[in-house]
Amino acid sequence: MSEETTNKQEMPEQLSDILLVLNKEKMKIQAVKSIDENGKMETVDPTKKNQNQFMRVDKSGDFFSNFFSNFFSQLKNPTNFSFFKVSADEAVNKAQEMQKQVDKPTPEGEKMMKEHEVKTEQKQENQNNMATAQTTTPEASEYRYKPEQIDWDTMTNLGLSKEYLEKRNLLEPLLKGYKTNELLPIGVNLGGTILRTDARLSLQQAEDGKVVVGIHGIKKEPNLHFEFFGHKFTDEDKKNLLETGNMGRVVDLKNSKTGELMPSIISIDRLTNDVIALRTEFIKIPDEIKGVKLDDAQKQTLMEGKPLKLEGMISTKGTEFSATVQFNADKRYVEFLFDRSNSNRQTQSNGQNNQQTNQQSQPQEAPKTFRGKELTDEQHKDFKAGQTIYIDGLKDKKGQPYQGYITFNAETGKTNFQFPSQVKAQAKPTEAHKTQTAVNSEGKTNEATKNINEPLKKGQQSPKNKQQQEQQEKPKAPAKSKGVKR
Repeated sequence: MSEETTNKQEMPEQLSDILLVLNKEKMKIQAVKSIDENGKMETVDPTKKNQNQFMRVDKSGDFFSNFFSNFFSQLKNPTNFSFFKVSADEAVNKAQEMQKQVDKPTPEGEKMMKEHEVKTEQKQENQNNMATAQTTTPEASEYRYKPEQIDWDTMTNLGLSKEYLEKRNLLEPLLKGYKTNELLPIGVNLGGTILRTDARLSLQQAEDGKVVVGIHGIKKEPNLHFEFFGHKFTDEDKKNLLETGNMGRVVDLKNSKTGELMPSIISIDRLTNDVIALRTEFIKIPDEIKGVKLDDAQKQTLMEGKPLKLEGMISTKGTEFSATVQFNADKRYVEFLFDRSNSNRQTQSNGQNNQQTNQQSQPQEAPKTFRGKELTDEQHKDFKAGQTIYIDGLKDKKGQPYQGYITFNAETGKTNFQFPSQVKAQAKPTEAHKTQTAVNSEGKTNEATKNINEPLKKGQQSPKNKQQQEQQEKPKAPAKSKGVKR
């Protein structure tokens, strides 16, 4: 059975919709076929002959909202088009009716067009609404959802499973109401097409109380052209968001349903380029940052979303440093600012390049393994928090065991390793450890053991037994000269 046939069985025609588009320059109705990696949309004439080329989209409101937001954000010139969603069985007829309306407008035709139009501004707000669902998330120690509330069939359709999420420590943040802290490869079945992309996921509660999966796909750039919950971005706002990822001030956002004003700060999700807001009531400022105690004025500066220059901080290596810090609405903590203006302004040709750029522009998540040794959940929890943890079972390049202490540096995203003697004395590693590592892993020579063929054991600097002593004392035969035949 062909893949096309399989896809049609999974998504029957009556369960899918077709996306029609009006090119405002050509004033012509077309059916969407696909979008290429450069953001150029491919279309075909909406005829019965071309029906098998129409892009089919799931009728599900949540899936469509996510799909269309991602699709719209990838377009090279989105404002040149108006989109309409119609059922597959009436796509050709509706396209003809819409073209008539474009050619000869009537009040009835205008009403019909509005009924099927996909509101791009509304979709933008809906997508951001999903992104800001965290604003009502409880404290980090509380769970908002239960595993049994998750639609695991949908997860399976995306190529994900409970075991996979647990193994990568991604299920817990989802249950707490957060987005995954990394991009995941997912596939969405669109009938005749399978959309594969990298995205962050979140759980959200629909109006009927059901828990649905939110898909936060990668955008080429943050969409700062539309109003965001009633806020229109100024040139200064855009400059700050693109350069630092944070807007740098508190603004009143308007709840579109209740009309409530919500004092909030705004940041950019650097993995997806989503616009993220966080109510000021959920901002938690620490009393101390890297050894510097904050006074009330400094705390207030951070509460207002503004950057703050701090001097005299102490790094995990014990060195003093200065840096600018700022509260990030997406991460929900005070971050160290780095120069991200170049990476944020780059337009990526595909999601993979975008992911790599964002990963390079920010510290990485604390790894679950170190030199091939997997950390336990308890170790990883302390490791992520910046605590120094003991780890054994490590092996050098010749298979000999060793152990030590590791600390995760949140400023650089790197892991610092120390031998036990270093931690105990805060000094350089003992000669014994240095010798084992230098000889076994770095290919260096130790005079006292240079003729021994076996790898050195922990702490070994000289022959350990009679056999090794004899090997060491027995001089190696000089290499024979091949000479020159005469």
